[in-house]
Order: sequence, then C-alpha cells, then structure tokens
Amino acid sequence: MSPALIKMWVALSSMGLMFVAVLAIMFSRAKLNGVLKVLVSTFAYLCMFTSGVLMLLVVFTGPTD
Repeated sequence: MSPALIKMWVALSSMGLMFVAVLAIMFSRAKLNGVLKVLVSTFAYLCMFTSGVLMLLVVFTGPTD
C-alpha cells in the first residue's frame, strides 16, 4: 500500500474511534450506574484520546508524494 492510502486508513480509523467514544459516553450517561458507568466512560475517553493522537499524526506528517 502507498503511504497516502495508509494515512487514509489511519484517519478513517480515528474517525471510527471518535464515533465509538461518542456512543459509549451517551450510553454510559443515559443507562449505566456505578462502576460500570466509570468503566465505560474511561474506555470512551481512552478512545477519544487515541483518536486525537492518530489525527494529529495524520495532520502533522504532511503531504505524501
């Protein structure tokens, strides 16, 4: 695969992680209580942090040839 195609897949996976994080936060706030709420929220925030790092990686590596 070319470097541009790899960057596309990394960016797409980052957007997917953001989507999973939003759904998990909404679910944990609406339906869960106690320890399970904390676990799901922690998972969601880890997904959001990971997606942010991946997106920064894609943006700051610059264009491909």
